[in-house]
Amino acid sequence: MLEYVVSKVKYEGDLKEAITKAVDLIGGFKSYIKPGQKVILKPNYNSSDPPPASSDPILVSTLVRFLKDAGAKEVIVGDSSMFLLSTDRVFDRTGMREPAEKAGAKVVVFGDAGWVKLDVGERYLKDIEVAKEVTEADSMVYACCLKTHRLADYSISLKLGMGLVRSRTRIGWHLRGRENKIAELNTVIKPNLIILDARRAFITGGPFGGKLAEPNLILASNDRVALDVEGMKIIKSCPGNTLKRDPWEYTQIRRAVELGIGSKSDKDYLVIEKV
Repeated sequence: MLEYVVSKVKYEGDLKEAITKAVDLIGGFKSYIKPGQKVILKPNYNSSDPPPASSDPILVSTLVRFLKDAGAKEVIVGDSSMFLLSTDRVFDRTGMREPAEKAGAKVVVFGDAGWVKLDVGERYLKDIEVAKEVTEADSMVYACCLKTHRLADYSISLKLGMGLVRSRTRIGWHLRGRENKIAELNTVIKPNLIILDARRAFITGGPFGGKLAEPNLILASNDRVALDVEGMKIIKSCPGNTLKRDPWEYTQIRRAVELGIGSKSDKDYLVIEKV
């Protein structure tokens, strides 16, 4: 059996059911979360713009409950918004904080507890400072949005890790080697499980706005590369999209393949569909 797998489930109005099906197809939450673990749930709150620019608060709170049910002792929902914005205000404006806390999560602004330096030692990225919570967690789950990105071509799971990095560091990434640095970050940031909310997607523009499509899908995977490739395939299937190259040709993917972060081709992972 292939090591990497991506599930793809049609959303038909019941979010809890769609997430359950998607994760069950790749082994279920208990395959990725062990009893007593401290788990970070990393959504996308770079801004307070509505989904798919940011994560759906209901999806976040639903995932918190699933993680608690799987045995997580503590679930930390956190992010660090773009440097011009207050992350606390973003949490409040999106309406994420209250349902996440009600579901049993601790909501944190990454950086408030401090930063920890990690050596990366790659071609473009030598070292980074990540939120202290990242180094103390037992497991990490990503809750991604599906969108094109006017600077980085696209934004799914490989790029989501930027919200774990100190904001003053991220600013410099836009000057040189941005997509390569995104990939290299993923050598030291390793989520156990990735959920992709592909109910809505930006197929142009991004990350804050663009032409909207509604694929109405929920995806789950244990491989960031495979998930990003499948996400780009969904975008490419929508008329009027701006992703004109093969997904494997984009810099984030190419560099991730060179680094051995996940799959190296379509043949390396299994797609299980219930659509």
